[in-house]
Amino acid sequence: MATLRALRKLCQHTHHQACSLHFSASRQDAVVISGRKLARQIRDEARADLEEWVSAGNRRPHLSVVLVGDNAASHSYVLNKTRAAADVGISSETILKPSSISEEELLELIEKLNTDHRVDGLLVQLPLPEHIDERRICNAVCPDKDVDGFHVVNVGRMCLDQSTMLPATPWGVWEIIKRTGIPTLGKNVVVAGRSKNVGMPIAMLLHTDGRHERPGGDATVTISHRYTPKEQLRQHTKIADIIVAAAGIPNLITADMIKEGAAVIDVGINRIQDPLTGKNKLVGDVDFEGVRKKASYITPVPGGVGPMTVAMLMKNTIKAAKNLLLTPPERVRMVASS
Repeated sequence: MATLRALRKLCQHTHHQACSLHFSASRQDAVVISGRKLARQIRDEARADLEEWVSAGNRRPHLSVVLVGDNAASHSYVLNKTRAAADVGISSETILKPSSISEEELLELIEKLNTDHRVDGLLVQLPLPEHIDERRICNAVCPDKDVDGFHVVNVGRMCLDQSTMLPATPWGVWEIIKRTGIPTLGKNVVVAGRSKNVGMPIAMLLHTDGRHERPGGDATVTISHRYTPKEQLRQHTKIADIIVAAAGIPNLITADMIKEGAAVIDVGINRIQDPLTGKNKLVGDVDFEGVRKKASYITPVPGGVGPMTVAMLMKNTIKAAKNLLLTPPERVRMVASS
């Protein structure tokens, strides 16, 4: 009888321990995905790919960046891009132009770079001054050199699941999800933000067919925007397996809006004043400290999507160099002038 009571007590103790372990595991904070670490991995891959390309007798790829005006954030972004290019082994140049440059003058510069056989990748840093039509400028860049993936031809190919230059930030988000092992097949995804350069392409990459030429994530995607009522957004995010916040609104996504175990990718970059120090600081669209207590995975700001954007830009530049080698010069001129 004593033996039976001892066994019961042992079973109760073991069951209590198991329950405690399960409870504590379910309450662990989210895995913080290091975009810097993943970006280093991708840059290492790009460097190895480039060196193999150069050792086969090919010219080292060259990236031209056009920077208009004196926007401090734009100058910082461009510096990060040219530093990454040097790290990978890509030659680069930054062409500075005053904010007073006319749209026609900028178009003439782009045409010159389009037809320069030494230039493999070309990007015009956004935003541009208000008097310049950004869409017209993006469409002026030769699609084969469009490492930003903003030309209407590249956008169209992406939407048709065809191989093309993918926009660097959406591609970076896609790589974070894939390389982290976050499942997308049949999952519910909310993309908060519908911008043509970020939100829309992310939604396209996540919902399209995984069997196509440019494989997608086969997820069920909901896109919200500025006119989506907050309560309606909450209804969608509460059932989402993956939330991608790309609206440019600090603390848009809070802990009460997500379900336990959701993966949260924060694309937002917002400069706000720290109430404690009075200094400006970078934050995302997600209440990081609150959400990490419920999510399974989360990206930080800074150090999350940002480094991945730059890494994917390097991959696009190498891709452009390889594509241009196979593209007759007359086709480059024809496409650039279309």
